[in-house]
Amino acid sequence: MTDLEFAHPERVHLFWLAALVAGFLAWRELGRGTALRAQLSAVMQRRLVLAPRRGRRLLRAALAFAALGLGILALMQPQARGEVEMVASGRVSADIMVVLDVSRSMLADDAPPNRLARAKAEIGSLVDRMSGNRVGLIAFAGRAAVLCPLTPDYGFFHLVLNGVDTRSAARGGTRIGDGLRRAVDALGPGAGARVVLLITDGEDQESQPLEAAKAAAAAGVRVVAIGFGSEQGSQIHVTDPLTGARTVVTDGPGGAPVVSKLDGELLRQIALATKGAYVPAGTAALDLESILAEHVTPIVQSSSGQVRAVPVERYPWFALGALVLLVAVAFLGGASERLLRRQREPL
Repeated sequence: MTDLEFAHPERVHLFWLAALVAGFLAWRELGRGTALRAQLSAVMQRRLVLAPRRGRRLLRAALAFAALGLGILALMQPQARGEVEMVASGRVSADIMVVLDVSRSMLADDAPPNRLARAKAEIGSLVDRMSGNRVGLIAFAGRAAVLCPLTPDYGFFHLVLNGVDTRSAARGGTRIGDGLRRAVDALGPGAGARVVLLITDGEDQESQPLEAAKAAAAAGVRVVAIGFGSEQGSQIHVTDPLTGARTVVTDGPGGAPVVSKLDGELLRQIALATKGAYVPAGTAALDLESILAEHVTPIVQSSSGQVRAVPVERYPWFALGALVLLVAVAFLGGASERLLRRQREPL
């Protein structure tokens, strides 16, 4: 076995246990013969006692001990010395960070009831279709805040998502670049698929989102940008939680109404920089199945199909040898019983 090496050589000490078991069985076998000789003569033993021949018993014991030895060698995990084979990684799950725009521009009602409420509903439905992955949530406006770290607990994610509003980021404005940078930090390093779902209307206030996208690409993170709103623009309405009255947001006291437009070109460039995808949701209902099938699933599968080198395993041959020997032991035991049965039958 000079061409073999063992992944767990420390398990060689199991041979001491095997030796103790073999010694105990031999002691019982010899003890049974001694007890018979003390009570009966050799002639009477041959006449009264029907037992397998000594050679057959020794053969069964030797085969059982050999099977035990091969089993221990299999547990030591023998591998071909210096040989490797390439296998695909079995990981199929992904880390998906949802980066949600909670700026006041997301209150525009061109996507009824408004962009933010619509985005929250679509995110909830989309996440429910991504079982087996870890998900997290970041809200951003003038700053970015991690509301839900990566977790496989979708119930907790939904609980956090339901509480999101325009106050979740604690500062006005829209800084997409800050949201992307915070998402990359929250995802951390890793070899598996890491995806950012960016949900926004695309308006940005000098946060260098393209530079942030390039940094995400360098970290191995893909961005799937989903743009909400109309490219023609829509006014922003604020609803008073006490009275329910709706007022239009203006650019100052007595000023003109603020009109928010979807900046699809910026989101397209962000997605292109990370080799991700841009989905112009606009004001229509999202086709969630198509988004998963065409954009998210291919990213997860391409990242999880990594190939790595592993040693060539030889333990299956040892396990097979142990199994064959155990079958032989059982066969010899059955043959002995059939022989004794024929000897008991009257002539």
